[in-house]
Amino acid sequence: MPPGTLADALATGPVVLDGGLSTELESRGYDVTSALWSARLLRDDPQAITDAHAAFAVAGAQVATTASYQATLPGFAAAGIDAAEAARLIALSVRLARDGLAAAGRTGWVAGSVGPYGAFLADGSEYRGDYVAGMSVAALRAFHRPRLELLAAAGADVLACETLPAAAEVEALLAELELLGVPAWLSVTSVAGDDGVPRTRRGEPLAEVLGMARGVPAVVAVGINCTDPGGVVPAIRAAAAGGRPVVAYPNSGEVWDAAARGWTGTAGVGDVAGWLDAGARLVGGCCRVRPADIRAIAAAVR
Repeated sequence: MPPGTLADALATGPVVLDGGLSTELESRGYDVTSALWSARLLRDDPQAITDAHAAFAVAGAQVATTASYQATLPGFAAAGIDAAEAARLIALSVRLARDGLAAAGRTGWVAGSVGPYGAFLADGSEYRGDYVAGMSVAALRAFHRPRLELLAAAGADVLACETLPAAAEVEALLAELELLGVPAWLSVTSVAGDDGVPRTRRGEPLAEVLGMARGVPAVVAVGINCTDPGGVVPAIRAAAAGGRPVVAYPNSGEVWDAAARGWTGTAGVGDVAGWLDAGARLVGGCCRVRPADIRAIAAAVR
């Protein structure tokens, strides 16, 4: 177990996150193209997940993010997995992350990944956020509640509510986190508007959306993930306006084509020193970021 809480660590200096778990699994020859993405391996090959966590820990990651981004009760049900087994698999994701840290001989924190409703749809909706137009905050809360509770009960050190594309989903998760009282971070997938202002994928000003976390003690950090590296520094500055530690873990700069189920563009992690100078305290990578990239990020932090 890590010494102290993640919040304590962030108060003393930067902490290194891991990278793209599904990317690492795919690079090792595992098929992550189904609607369950890497969550399929919770049932089919849990050791593969442990090994991927260990690879990131060896590279310098202090936080292991669980393979539960796309692991939801309705998602598992659509794959023919009943509710009891789905709950077991979501809880298992926490143990596998802990096992990966141990296998690498490292101490660290386990972050229970809570992806957006759009991840369950498996059609790239988290990069548009259009589904919130047809869903109430109450419906979003009901969708997220079981997984939040399962990950917390399984012993996750922190809940990573990530790749959120819209204010409505942030509002829903904040309401649930306030009731649950478990440490969490909130990260939005952001873009720069035509005016240069960092915004959610739905076009809402990022600073205003993340400012919604004020008054929710459970939230230990706010920021962005799965964002192009070129937009990270302005987004960090916007996130820092809320006075909370800032989390930043962009993708590689490549773009996911949901229809073709493939990546396009050129990879590159970005200027990590610039992230730190802008105020980021929890740094790592998202899609297409591999252990070698995390090693470079850890070196920049050191």
